Amino acid sequence: MEDGVTLPWGSLGLGGLAGFAAGFALKQVGRIVALVVGLFFIGVQVLAYQGYLHVDWAGIQRDLAPALAPERIESMWSKVVAVLTYNLPFAAGFVPGFWMGLRAR
Repeated sequence: MEDGVTLPWGSLGLGGLAGFAAGFALKQVGRIVALVVGLFFIGVQVLAYQGYLHVDWAGIQRDLAPALAPERIESMWSKVVAVLTYNLPFAAGFVPGFWMGLRAR
């Protein structure tokens, strides 16, 4: 480029690749967590249906509602991105790559 300005194409490429890998890995872990939580829920419902336990779903919803508020989730997401991009010279490429990794099949 003119005037001695160089673009960090290597850093952007490395950041994008690292971001894609991290996003894809997080997505796979999320799928496993969703499977475990879903199977646990099914087990609890079967035991409740059979009369072995009673679940206070209203109490659970009341206790979990603050943790699942949109503001709280947005704050947690910002913290995840901050941790994953901490001290990275190629953070500009990491975030789009991370997003693409989450969106990949």
